Amino acid sequence: MNSSSESAESIVVRISGPVVTAVGMRRAAMYEVVHVGELGLVGEVVRLVGDRATIQVYEDTTMLKPGAPIRCTGAPLSVWLGPGLIGNIYDGIQRPLPGIEQRSGAWIQRGEKVNPLDLDRRWPFAPTVRPGDTVAAGQVFGEVPETTLVRHRLLIPPEVAGRVKSVVAPGECSLRDPVAVIETPGGDRTISLMQRWPVRQPRPIRERWRVGLPLLTGQRVIDTFFPMGKGGAGAIPGGFGTGKTITQHQLAKWSDAEIIVFIGCGERGNEMTSVLREFPELKDPRSGRPLMERTILIANTSNMPVAAREVSIYTGITLAEYYRDQGLNVAVFADSTSRWAEALRELAARLEEMPAEEGFPATLATRLAQFYERGGAVTTLAGELASVTIVGAVSPPGGDFSEPVTQHTRRFIRCFWALDTELANARHYPAIHWLQSYSEYAENVAAWWEQRAPGWSDLRTEALTLLQREERLQQVVRLVGPDVLPDSQRLILFIAEMLKDGFLAQSAYHDKDTFCAPERQVALLRLILTLYRGGRDLVEAGVPLARVRQLPCVPKVLQAKETFGNDELSRLEELEQRVRDELAALAKRSAQEDRQDV
Repeated sequence: MNSSSESAESIVVRISGPVVTAVGMRRAAMYEVVHVGELGLVGEVVRLVGDRATIQVYEDTTMLKPGAPIRCTGAPLSVWLGPGLIGNIYDGIQRPLPGIEQRSGAWIQRGEKVNPLDLDRRWPFAPTVRPGDTVAAGQVFGEVPETTLVRHRLLIPPEVAGRVKSVVAPGECSLRDPVAVIETPGGDRTISLMQRWPVRQPRPIRERWRVGLPLLTGQRVIDTFFPMGKGGAGAIPGGFGTGKTITQHQLAKWSDAEIIVFIGCGERGNEMTSVLREFPELKDPRSGRPLMERTILIANTSNMPVAAREVSIYTGITLAEYYRDQGLNVAVFADSTSRWAEALRELAARLEEMPAEEGFPATLATRLAQFYERGGAVTTLAGELASVTIVGAVSPPGGDFSEPVTQHTRRFIRCFWALDTELANARHYPAIHWLQSYSEYAENVAAWWEQRAPGWSDLRTEALTLLQREERLQQVVRLVGPDVLPDSQRLILFIAEMLKDGFLAQSAYHDKDTFCAPERQVALLRLILTLYRGGRDLVEAGVPLARVRQLPCVPKVLQAKETFGNDELSRLEELEQRVRDELAALAKRSAQEDRQDV
C-alpha cells in the first residue's frame, strides 16, 4: 500500500478548504491517516466510494493543487503515549507547540513534523516484574518518575498478555529502547516505554462503577449546591462574557484530580495565550510545585485549521484515558464544545452532508455522546479504581440554552452549571445561576459529605429552598415593591441576599476566598442559616426585621468568607456563637420592652 507506484496513482482531484477528494485510493481504509502533497500534510480518510476517497486535512491547504500526490500510512490517527506528556503543550493532532517554536518560530509551518515525545531523552526506568512472571493486559511492568508530582506507571499494551521472557535492569532508557519481552501465544512481543493508541477508539476497561466520590473544586456554588462526582460529566453553558473560561481555569487549578487535561478547542487566541502564560506560573495548592507538573494542555485556537479542532477533543480524552489506566483520577476540561460543534458543521457542509437543525450535522448528538461517554469511574484492566471526569464549556449564541449543542449536551451529562448574563454583568462570580443549574450527583456524594462535613445535605436543601422562595417573592416585589411584604417574607429576601453575597459569590483573586475547603463551606453556610433561623424566631415573636438587620454581627457574617481562611474553622465557630448570643440578647431586650409596655 505504501509502494511508490501506488503513491503515484493516488492523487488529489478536488480541494474544498480542509476537505480534499483523491482518486487511486481503492486500498485505503476509513479513518486511515494519509500525507497529502509534497509537504506531507496530515489528513484522515472520512469517506470511501470505489477508488475515490474524501480526506479531511488537519493543516492549512493553501497552495495545494489538483494532481498532488497522496501517501497512505496504513494506520489510523493515533497519539503517542509514554513519559513526557505531562507539562507539554500540544496542538489538536499532538504536535508539541514548544518544539515547533524552537524549530520554526511563532508560526506553525505547513507540513511541520515534530515528534510528540522526545525520543532522545533518557528516563530512569525501574521494572516491577521479573522474568518468568505472568502479566495481563494493562498490568504495570515498570515505573518512571515523570515529574515530581507524577510517577508514570508503564502498562502492558491492552492486546498483550503472557509470560515475561526478559526485562532490562533498572537504569536509564529512551522511549524506543526495548525494556521487556513478553512471550505470548502469537509470538514474542517487545515492549518499550512508549505505545500508540487510535484517538477515536476508547481504551478498554474492566468495569464501570456508579459515581460515589465528589470532585472537589473549592468553589462553593459547585461543591455545596451542584457537586460534580469523580468520573462524572458536566457542562458550563453561558453566553459571551459570562465567565466560562475563568470558571474552567479555576476548576483546573483547584480540583483534586491528580491529572488535568485542558483542551482549548476553537477559543480566541488571546484567551488561550493567557492560559499558556498563566499555567506554567501557577503553584499546585497541595504540593507547592508548579501546576504544569500534573497538567497537559492542548491548544487549538480559532485561527488554526478547523479539521484539527474537530479531532482535538479525541486527542485530549485519549491522553486522559491513558493516565486513568495507571490508576489515577483525571479531569478533562474542554473549552468549548460549541466551537468543536461548529467545526463539525463546517466539515459537514464541505462534505455535502444533509444539514439538521441550525445547519449542524445529523450526527451531532452521536458525536457528543461518543465524547462524554468516554468519561466515568472505572476499574482498570489492572484492577484499580480510577476515573475520568469531563467538563465541557458550551457557548450558545446569545445565551440561548434551547440551541442544539446545549440541548444535546444535556442528554449526556448529569451536572449543568448554567451561567447567567445578568449575574455576570452584576460582577457576581461565579455567575452560575442557582435556579437554572442542577446536579444529579448530589445524592451520590451525600454520604461522603456527611462523613466529612456533617449537616451538608440539610443545609444545602434549606439554602436552595430559601433561594427558590426568594425568586417567587421577587416577582411580587417587582409589581408592588418590598414594603407591602410582611417581615417574615422580607427576612427571606434579606437572607437570600446574604447567601448570594456572603456564600455564592467567590473571588478568584482573593487569597483566602479563591479556594474554600469542604469543612469551611459547610461552616459558612451554617453561619448564615443560623442567623436566618434565629431571625425567623424573633420576627415570629414580633421583633421588627430592622432590628435583626442592625445586629453588629451581620456585616461580620457577610465578610466571613474573606476574613477566615480554611485553617480558621474555630474562629468561624466563635462567630457563629456570637450570632447566637446577639440573637438571644435581642430576644431578651424585646421581651423586657414588651413587659414594660404592658
